[in-house]
Amino acid sequence: MNPNFDAVRDYLTGLQDRICAAIEAADGQARFAEDAWTRTPDGGGGHAGGGRTRVLREGAVFEQAGIGFSDVSGSRLPPSASAARPELAGASWRAAGVSLVFHPRNPYLPTTHANVRHFRAEREGETVAWWFGGGFDLTPFYPFDEDVAHWHRTASGLCAPYGPQRYAEHKRWCDDYFFLRHRNETRGVGGLFFDDLHEDFGRDFAYLRAVGDGFLDAYLPIVERRRDTPYGEREREFQLYRRGRYVEFNLVYDRGTLFGLQSGGRAESILMSLPPRVRWEYGYQPGAGSAEARLQDYLVPRDWLAE
Repeated sequence: MNPNFDAVRDYLTGLQDRICAAIEAADGQARFAEDAWTRTPDGGGGHAGGGRTRVLREGAVFEQAGIGFSDVSGSRLPPSASAARPELAGASWRAAGVSLVFHPRNPYLPTTHANVRHFRAEREGETVAWWFGGGFDLTPFYPFDEDVAHWHRTASGLCAPYGPQRYAEHKRWCDDYFFLRHRNETRGVGGLFFDDLHEDFGRDFAYLRAVGDGFLDAYLPIVERRRDTPYGEREREFQLYRRGRYVEFNLVYDRGTLFGLQSGGRAESILMSLPPRVRWEYGYQPGAGSAEARLQDYLVPRDWLAE
């Protein structure tokens, strides 16, 4: 199967629609508002193209849920990308993807992120590179073992048709990527992450669809289990504090955020992932033996399927 950008684009727009419908049904109160946008070339190598940024706010379950689709192109890669792939210097590029971050209201319901994307580079009308990337990960504040096990069982199951090593490799890649080096902790309990997948277009595209379609299977059962768990101000304050780690990762380490901002992307859409409310506290230490202290045991790479 030859690389077919339009087929990927059609899948991604449909995926955004399906996830929005499912999250609206799960929330039961709020709906996504769409901000459709376009951008014309500025002559400086910035983005052209457009997208659909959708945000649900102040729902019964989700304080904020953002999911964006973009299909953008440029005449040259930003420094962060061209430095990593010098063979692409001077090439034009096109990238499409769906990215989401959901921030629930209830501290017992984890924050989650997912992304699926496709990239193509051309020089003088010839494709010089293409690849797929994506994954999903889970960031609990008050972890439940059954939720984490379900998340990873779902990830393992969708990887199974792609070989016995696919889950282990992409799970490890997720643990390594979503790691805050300055805090010496993972962002959450992981999941899947992959990039630069370009062995066979048909097979790689099928895997991208498996990851995109598998996200709801992984997340919605956790929503149903935890959405009505009672909580108070203590749990809410801890949730807001831990959301600060999410901000730190996205602004310091996330390659997608850096690529978007350095290439002149649309800041509102790129920073949609940030939580609506967050706090920092100097020198915070949870009480010994507390539910808040328990989280630290989960912020290290583990074999969740062997628990």
